[in-house]
Amino acid sequence: MADVQPAETEPEKQPRSVRVVLLALMITMMLAMLDNMIVGTAMPTIVGELGGLEHLSWVVTAYTLATAASTPIWGKIGDMYGRKGAFMSSIVIFLIGSMLSGMAQNMGELIGFRAVQGLGAGGLMVGVMAIIGDLIPPRERGKYQGMMAGVMALAMIGGPLVGGTITDNWGWRWSFYINLPLGIVSLGLISAVLHLPRKRSQARIDYLGAVLLTVGITSVVLVTTWGGTEYAWTSARIMELIGIGVAALIGFVFWQTRAAEPIVPLHIFRSRNFTLMSLIGFIAGFVMFGATLFLPLYQQSVQGASATNSGLLLLPMLGAMLVTSMVAGRVTTNTGKYKVFPVAGSALMVVGLYLLSTMDTGTSRFTSGVFMAVVGLGMGCLMQITMLVAQNSVEMKDMGVASSSTTLFRTLGSSFGVAIMGALFNHRVQDVMAERAGALGSKLTEQSAQLDAASLAKLPEAAREAYQHAVSAGTHSAFLLGAVVAVGALVASVFVKEVPLKGAGPQKPGEDASEAGAETAAEAEAGAGAGAKAAATPVA
Repeated sequence: MADVQPAETEPEKQPRSVRVVLLALMITMMLAMLDNMIVGTAMPTIVGELGGLEHLSWVVTAYTLATAASTPIWGKIGDMYGRKGAFMSSIVIFLIGSMLSGMAQNMGELIGFRAVQGLGAGGLMVGVMAIIGDLIPPRERGKYQGMMAGVMALAMIGGPLVGGTITDNWGWRWSFYINLPLGIVSLGLISAVLHLPRKRSQARIDYLGAVLLTVGITSVVLVTTWGGTEYAWTSARIMELIGIGVAALIGFVFWQTRAAEPIVPLHIFRSRNFTLMSLIGFIAGFVMFGATLFLPLYQQSVQGASATNSGLLLLPMLGAMLVTSMVAGRVTTNTGKYKVFPVAGSALMVVGLYLLSTMDTGTSRFTSGVFMAVVGLGMGCLMQITMLVAQNSVEMKDMGVASSSTTLFRTLGSSFGVAIMGALFNHRVQDVMAERAGALGSKLTEQSAQLDAASLAKLPEAAREAYQHAVSAGTHSAFLLGAVVAVGALVASVFVKEVPLKGAGPQKPGEDASEAGAETAAEAEAGAGAGAKAAATPVA
C-alpha cells in the first residue's frame, strides 16, 4: 500500500491526522450530495429571474452528464498521477463552476457553468472513496461507514430545507456561492494534513478511450433523461442516441483491451466480487433514487403532506439506513465478515419495495413510514458495503478506477431508475386519470403527470380524488417494478465470495498481520496465493 503513510512511522500522529482528513472528506462529500438538492429547490426562482423555462431541464442534465462522463477519468488520473493532486483539482474545478454559476446572467450561461461544475463533481465522490481506500484498510473501513451514511442522510433531509432557506433569505445565487467557504475549508485541511506519495506515470492518458466512454455515457444518460418526456421512446432521436451509445461503448470495450493505460482496465472485472458489487450498486442506485423521487410525491399528493418539508418525509427510510449502516460497519470491522449484509440488504429491499407498492389512498403516514424503514434497512446494508468489497477486490494501483467504476454504475443505475420508473408512473397516472375523470383528467396530465401543490389545490373535488387514485396507482407500478429489479441484487449477492478483508482488524493469536493484509483479493479469489497463505497463517 504505497500511498498510505505507514502507521508504524508515526503511531501517535496518524489517528489525529486521519480524523482531520476524514472531516475534510466528509465536507467534500456533502458538497457533492447537497448541490443538486439545494439547486432543485431554487429552480423556480432561477427561472423567474433568468427566463428560459424551455431549457430548464438542461440545468440539471448538463451537470449530470458532466459528472457521469468525468467520473471514470478522475479515478484513472488519481491512479496514474497521485490521489491528492487529482482530488484537489476536482474541488477547485467544482468551486470555479459554482462561482460562475452564481454569477450567470442568462440560462445559457448557467447551463454551461453547471457543466463545468459537473466536471469537478465527477472527481469529488471518487476522490473521497479512493483516499479512504488508501488511508484505511478494508477491515477498519467499516467504522467510518456511519459517517458516510450520516452525510448522505443529512444531505437528503437538509438539502431541500437549506435550499429553500437560502433562496428565500439570500437569493438563489447563494445556492451556488455556499459551496465556496465549505470547499475552501476542505482544500485547506487536505493540503495541510493529507500526505500521500506523489506518482509520476510515464504512460499517457488514454484519450481515445476517454472520448468513447464520454460519448457512450452521454448517450445513455440522454436516452434515460429525454425518453418518454422530451421525445417518445420510439422517436428517431432516441433511436439515434441508442445506436450512438451502443456503438461507442462497444468501441470503448474493444479499445480497452489494446490501450497501454486503459481508463477502465478490464482485468478488474475478472474478480467475481467486483463485478457482482458493480451490479448490486447499479440496482441500489436504480431503486434508491426512484424511491426518493416518488415517495415525497405520494405523501404530498395522496397524504396531504407539506411540500416545504419534503426532505423530512424521507426520515424513516434515511434514519433506518443510517443506523443499519453503522451496525454493518461495526460488525464488518469486528468480525471481517460481510456477505450477510448484501444478502440481507437485498432481501429487505425486495420486501420493503413490495410493501410500498401496496400503498393506496387509505394508507396512513405511520404505515408508509414503516414500509420506508424496511427499505432503509436494506439500503443501509448495501450502500457502503458495495464500495468496501469492490475496493477489497482489486490491487492498490487500481483503487481509483475501482472506486470510480462502482460510483459510475450507481450513477447510471439512478439514471435508469428515474427514467424507467418515471415513465411507468406517468403512463399509469395518465391512464387512471382518463378512466376516472375522462377528458378533464387527460387534459390535466397531458403535460406532466406530476401536479404541484398549487395546481392540486385548484382542482375540483372529483378531479382531485381521481388524481390521488392515479398517483397511488402510479406509485404501485413504480415500486412493484423496483421490487422485481431488486430481486436481481438478491440473486447477485448470493454468489458473493467472502474473501478476507485486507489490512487491520482484531489479530488472531499467531497471525502475522503484515502477511494477512498483503495478499490481494484478486489473488485470493483465483486461489493463486492460497497455499502460501495457509502455510503462513491460520485460516479463519
